[in-house]
Amino acid sequence: MQAGIMELDVHGMTKMQAQTYLDHQLKGLKSSVYRVRIIHGFHGGTQLREMIRQEYLYHSKVIRIEQGTNPGETIFILREL
Repeated sequence: MQAGIMELDVHGMTKMQAQTYLDHQLKGLKSSVYRVRIIHGFHGGTQLREMIRQEYLYHSKVIRIEQGTNPGETIFILREL
């Protein structure tokens, strides 16, 4: 993990498990974290990716969601540098 960037791996989880895990992690974030890289995978389908991109689009800590360089990841931007 780079300073200020947190990486969370949810691939292999159900949508409910992933949402519970992400909610818990976002709630306890340190103020130094400005980006969260979420690994959700893509070979097993797009359910996790779609849930993440839809459910967290308007989350109070997330100002923007970006597609990662890999199709199996999504990046939450929490604040601009």
